Amino acid sequence: MNNVEIKTDCGTLRGLENESCLEFRGIRYAKAERFKYPEQVTHWDGIYDATAYRACAFQHRAFEDDATVNAFYHNEFRKGLSFTYDDDCLFLNIWVPKNAQNCPVILYIHGGSFTGGSANEGQISGVRFAEKGVILVACNYRLGAFGFCAHPDVTAKNGACGNQGLFDQTAAIRWVKENIAAFGGDPGRITLMGQSAGAMSVDIHLNNPLCRNMFTGAILLSGAGLQRYFARPLAPEKTVSFWNLIMQNAGVSSMRALQETDAQTLYFAWKKACKQDKLSLLHTMPVYDGVLLQKGMFSKETIPDIPYLLGTTADDMMPFFLETFAKKWGAYAKKHHKSKCYIYNFSRRLPGDEAGAWHSSDLLYAFSTLDFNWRPFRNTDRDIAEQLSDALCAFAANGDPNCESIPQWRDDYKNPMHFCENTCMKHWNTRHHVYNTLTGKGF
Repeated sequence: MNNVEIKTDCGTLRGLENESCLEFRGIRYAKAERFKYPEQVTHWDGIYDATAYRACAFQHRAFEDDATVNAFYHNEFRKGLSFTYDDDCLFLNIWVPKNAQNCPVILYIHGGSFTGGSANEGQISGVRFAEKGVILVACNYRLGAFGFCAHPDVTAKNGACGNQGLFDQTAAIRWVKENIAAFGGDPGRITLMGQSAGAMSVDIHLNNPLCRNMFTGAILLSGAGLQRYFARPLAPEKTVSFWNLIMQNAGVSSMRALQETDAQTLYFAWKKACKQDKLSLLHTMPVYDGVLLQKGMFSKETIPDIPYLLGTTADDMMPFFLETFAKKWGAYAKKHHKSKCYIYNFSRRLPGDEAGAWHSSDLLYAFSTLDFNWRPFRNTDRDIAEQLSDALCAFAANGDPNCESIPQWRDDYKNPMHFCENTCMKHWNTRHHVYNTLTGKGF
């Protein structure tokens, strides 16, 4: 790869030029101290080196063997890759078409239950998008105990308590809005895209007063409506006992001391508390922080009227519930919105084992990263990847996924587009989804 430089309002960037696109890696979009809220970057001195990925957020694989703790997803998405981790992790990566001018933009927020993941895993790439004329941005944000601390002793001056990771995402959205034109992107055509916890994040940002109306469409994969209809956010006061337990496990008596303790101690104190508290999953997820996420603005009646593309996988985690939430979203949009809502169910059973169309498997196709993965993919898989990535690019450009690669896709929540060996619109396979949900076979 050759080096390339561009000028932005923040300063000059040095990135990489490959055969088909430009890549800018590890761009700092904000700064933040532990438990505090991010300050967006507006300037840097000299030439910023954006030729290498930077640190990810602290998470389990910073302190434990990922191949042991999370073997399945390690083998699918991270095997053979190396990562660094830090509190200082607010970086984003950008893939840009050569000679880009007013290109549509997708800003991607990764999943991982708000406790894991990063923007430079093997399933994420913007190369194919850039080849099709779309700029892809993917951002890191703080996770778990480092990104979702809602103890009242860390309340900000503006009254916000918790959701530091969501404020990180907000800073990334605002940075992209203000700077993407320098890369040849159209700041008036930004699509927000997220998967799993990333989709739940996108759902929240639809009504986030700090970035509302900064995007023209939304793509929510394996997570649309999950918090609106099911895992509703808690109030910060509901998490106090959990954070007191973490302090006890860490051997400190104040949040200030916990803020200053070493990362490994905090991580294992949090992990121990998760085993001690049956509701621990909800305690390091988004809460009603009072500023970014407020109870009154987060209901089905507040879903904005913009184009949506929702996705699930046939053997997803709790696939029946994800199907139900997607249909609820689609039905509401059909009744109350002028904009359309397109839904897909990814049902290609991936070759190589019997896991089927597991949670996140569609990302390998959406980002056209099949070659990174170990599985014996066939021409059929490459055709499906072409179809799905083409549809996402068309949606980013026009708010409509219809393109030459796929059959006509209507906004019919009862008959989603099934991406599979014979991609077409047809009824949901609800019986299969119910069985997987009841037996726990969704993965």
